[in-house]
Amino acid sequence: MNNSELQQRKNAATPRGVGVMCNFYADRALNAEIWDLDGKRYIDFAAGIAVLNTGHRHPKLIQAIEEQLGRFTHTAYQVVPYTSYIELAEKINALVPGPGAKKTAFFTTGAEAVENAIKIARSYTRRPSIVAFNAAFHGRTLLGMALTGKVNPYKLGFGPFPGDIYHVPYPNEQADVSVADAQRALRDLFTYELDPNKVAAIILEPVQGEGGFNVCPPEFMRFLRQLCDEHGILLVADEVQTGFGRTGKLFAMEHYDVSADLTTMAKSLAGGMPLSALCGRAEIMDAPAPGGLGGTYAGNPLAIASALAVLEVIEQEQLLDRAQTLGQRLKNRLQDIATSLPIIADIRGLGAMVAVEFRDPTTRAADGQFVKAVQARALEKGLLLLSCGTEGNVIRFLFPLTIPDNVMDEALDILESALRG
Repeated sequence: MNNSELQQRKNAATPRGVGVMCNFYADRALNAEIWDLDGKRYIDFAAGIAVLNTGHRHPKLIQAIEEQLGRFTHTAYQVVPYTSYIELAEKINALVPGPGAKKTAFFTTGAEAVENAIKIARSYTRRPSIVAFNAAFHGRTLLGMALTGKVNPYKLGFGPFPGDIYHVPYPNEQADVSVADAQRALRDLFTYELDPNKVAAIILEPVQGEGGFNVCPPEFMRFLRQLCDEHGILLVADEVQTGFGRTGKLFAMEHYDVSADLTTMAKSLAGGMPLSALCGRAEIMDAPAPGGLGGTYAGNPLAIASALAVLEVIEQEQLLDRAQTLGQRLKNRLQDIATSLPIIADIRGLGAMVAVEFRDPTTRAADGQFVKAVQARALEKGLLLLSCGTEGNVIRFLFPLTIPDNVMDEALDILESALRG
């Protein structure tokens, strides 16, 4: 069976609503490389959408999963618990930034972690309202979509959505939203439309993912923390895409001098196995009654084993330092290219969570068509790139932090060639 034959079967058997970027099919993968059914090799700068910070098929993860397979694959933690769940929770509690005792619960997807953060925030505060941000992405469930700050394609035709959710601008220099503008929008919301004493939580991504890798300015994060403290509101950090070394810290909130009350995580937590988590202050996490949290597959033992191995790999292979090194190497290359490619409007990011934005140098209009052309040229040359941004004019880079130097150099050469056309 080849790529062409499978494409026909895919179109006949699966719905168009599951958008698929590539027209080839994976056969095998290792670290930062994928080979398709026709034998063509690709360098993977997508990493399953930020899932593979430790690369494809890391041997330590394979070993951990195989060892767990030899014991049991599923009991449902809520029925028969197991020690690895507790061990991972203890490690996460110790690693998530912020003072005081913490507790962690495990789920299956990032959207589940976000939904449970909202459930717990409402349970703890006894308040209904949630504030989120424009350009945010928090998942494809109904509540996740309601929190997400972009209509097309996520919300089209899927309403009505859960209520008591409000959106305000996120600081974004390229979109002409200053920190002062974002602060004013929140104050205006609380003055004219929403009683802050009815707000359970403010949720944000420290670095917006789908929204364009927009980094929250430190002064705005401090403002949010002060505002939340003033009104008894919980601050929720959605670290689903930023977590586990991507930004050069284990969690992006470590770049700030304030902390969140609740932290969601998923993606690279388990290196490709389906696992998410929610960690927060112990008294907040204990607000729901027994039975209020959980899920049949929540904290699957195979995924838990993989996550424990991920933490070991990040420490042993010094992937936090590696993220800083790789991210700076990429930024340096992009900055060199930008000197002769004025369509590059911005190069930004923390650690290895880097993005480049493209705008017409005269009109400043977003150029999503240029991004599509670059993606196509790169793919033809064997490099997978992902776009993002509300106008599709941003390329984000999500290579495994374990990528070998020679493969990284090869990828950067392909990227430059694709950018220059």
